[in-house]
Order: sequence, then C-alpha cells, then structure tokens
Amino acid sequence: MKTAVKSPYLVPFTGEFKVRHASTKPPKKAPDKAACKVRLAELVEELAELQKVLYANDHRSLLLVFQAMDAAGKDSTIRAVLSGVDPTGCHVTSFKTPNATELEHDFLWRTTVALPERGRIGVFNRSHYEEVLVVRVHPEYLKNQRLHNLPPKLDTLWQQRYESIRDYEKHLAHNGTTVIKFWLNVSKEEQRQRFLARLEEPEKNWKFNSGDITERGLWRDYMTAYEDALNATSCGHAPWYAIPADSKSYMRMVVAEIVVETLKKMNLKYPTPAEEEKSRFAEMEQQLKAE
Repeated sequence: MKTAVKSPYLVPFTGEFKVRHASTKPPKKAPDKAACKVRLAELVEELAELQKVLYANDHRSLLLVFQAMDAAGKDSTIRAVLSGVDPTGCHVTSFKTPNATELEHDFLWRTTVALPERGRIGVFNRSHYEEVLVVRVHPEYLKNQRLHNLPPKLDTLWQQRYESIRDYEKHLAHNGTTVIKFWLNVSKEEQRQRFLARLEEPEKNWKFNSGDITERGLWRDYMTAYEDALNATSCGHAPWYAIPADSKSYMRMVVAEIVVETLKKMNLKYPTPAEEEKSRFAEMEQQLKAE
C-alpha cells in the first residue's frame, strides 16, 4: 500500500518536518529554465502513455492534491503537467468557499463526491485540507458549519480532523485510489513579486483579489497550519511533497517526475483478452482483410 516515491521533497512520516527548513528555491545544481522545460516535455509524453494504461486497466485511480498559498502556481502547474493527458481520463476539481449544500454535510463530503473513478486521474485544486488550513487560520468559519459537540479547545478539533483525513486516505488506498499530495512552497517575497505583476500587467489584473493581501498578512499562521497538517498526514500510502515553488519551471518538472514515478510504481499492464475471444482474432483479421 506504500506509494511514496523517493524525492528530496518527500515530507517525512516522523512528524519532524519544519517549514523553515523547506527550501522555496531550486538547489544550486538544478537544471536551468530551458532544461526544465525540455525535461517537462519528455515527462508529459511519458505521463500520457502511463495514463492510457491506467485507463485501460480500469482497476486503479490516481488522486493528485494541490495546496499552496496564493500565487504559488497551482493552476499553471496542473495545466502544464497534465497537458498531454486524454481529457476523458482526467478530471480537475477546484474547491472554493463551501456552498450551502456542502455545509449541510461533513467536511469530507464535497471531496468524496469528486473522487476519480477507476482508470482515471483526479486532481484537487485545494481540497479537504482547507478545513485544517484556512479554517484553522479563520476559526470564525466554523460558525457556518453548525458542528455538533464542538470541542472547547480548537486544537482538539484539528486533531480530530487529522485523524479523519488519515482514515479517509487510508480507505482510499485500500480501495485502489493512490493519493499523492503537493504543497507548492512559495516564499513570501516571490508571492509579493507575483502580486505586483498582477497589479502592473493589465492582462493579469483579473487574477488579483484584494482578499489575497489580507491572507498574506496571516503568513505565519498559515505556515504553522501547513507544518502541523503535513506532519500529521504525510504517510506511505498518502505522502506529502513540499515542492520549491519560486521557480515555476523547476516546480512543474519536479511535480511531473513524482507523478510519473508514482504511476510506474503501480506496475499496471494493458488488460489481455479472454482466451475464447483471443482465439477468434485470426479469423476476424482474415474477415476484415477479405472485405
């Protein structure tokens, strides 16, 4: 059931991960931007082939979870990495503020109904982790959830939700869904530069939201929430990877490498026809050639 692939960005399963030690920049010996793009193109082709086998096999599914601070590059990374995948074999769900229907259910309901079917790749752009990230930083949001028996100490609630998430992801693993999770780790300075670009370049104005500045002011609170969530929920069957996000080209390449290696680790094969059907192939081939 262990699906984690080797990577310098794998969040350890020991609870010892520290945000302050997680690099936001590529290592000094990392490929340059051009080389990263070339490698990404190779990985996109490889991923497309692996996705075909996943789809044909139709016994397993893959769920990619993306979490990050604003402007880290979630949308563009998802587009770039999955650009070669057959759309019929992939589905992306972006989770915004919960709507009235979603608030009538437990916090895992809205992601559960969006899980990928067997044979497909599902992508969560934000996810059930919002409930231990954004909601932890903004506990006032809990009022809308009308929770029964809300613990007197909120730390107890977060621990309960970590436990629910661990059980949820273990259940998925037991039932054939491989889960891998990416925290795109952008620095506060790089975020500032990207926000300025959104304000200064007219074609990027639509991306800017004044609320992003408010959230930026809560940076330390978010880093604490990320550190605790990653430590509590990174495990062999649902690993977290803390990916440096200051360089988009490097980030996309690394994410693609991990996705490709994860699919390879599944050891999937194209299905073989039943012997009775296969025995008729020569007859059918001759019939088609004779037309």
